[in-house]
Amino acid sequence: MTYASLINLAAEEKSAEVTNWGGRIGWVVGLLLFVALVYWLMRQGWQWRGRLQADLPDLPTAPETPGEAKLELSGRYHGSTTAGQWLDRIVAHGLGVRSKAELTLTDAGLDVVRPGANDFFVPAAQLREARLDKGIAGKVLTEGGLLVVTWSHGDKLIDSGFRSDRAEQHPAWVAAINSMTETSAQPTTTEGAAR
Repeated sequence: MTYASLINLAAEEKSAEVTNWGGRIGWVVGLLLFVALVYWLMRQGWQWRGRLQADLPDLPTAPETPGEAKLELSGRYHGSTTAGQWLDRIVAHGLGVRSKAELTLTDAGLDVVRPGANDFFVPAAQLREARLDKGIAGKVLTEGGLLVVTWSHGDKLIDSGFRSDRAEQHPAWVAAINSMTETSAQPTTTEGAAR
């Protein structure tokens, strides 16, 4: 092949790309409809779960004078579930909404302030335990990365998951809440004193 023939080949007109705009638009519209359907189904499921949990009483609010703060924590609220069932999310009364959270522990109980979501208060008598865990309803962290507080509300035991901005605070919270909920381990009879 000569140099002149190479130039002639390069100078030949190229055919224009053929675009099937109707097909592309059809695919885009179909994809958008599919995404809208999935979103609608998820929303319906959320509302259905809320209706199933309608028997859950209204959440308590903090007392006017809760007392001196034992501990304070800034972080995230990751949701609430039925105690012991980390995938059974509770959505009634806004408990399913993830948000930032400010926690304050006093002798009166646990005050949870959530900007942009419903605040709630757990009276000390309703606190059951606290522990470190790795997951709750759609949020999985490293082992011990989540502070889970178990409390009773109505006739239901609830696990609520929190993560502090400083995870090293979690063990102090577990110890403080568990010390508030401990029942006396001493015998109720005077067996030991008689000996």
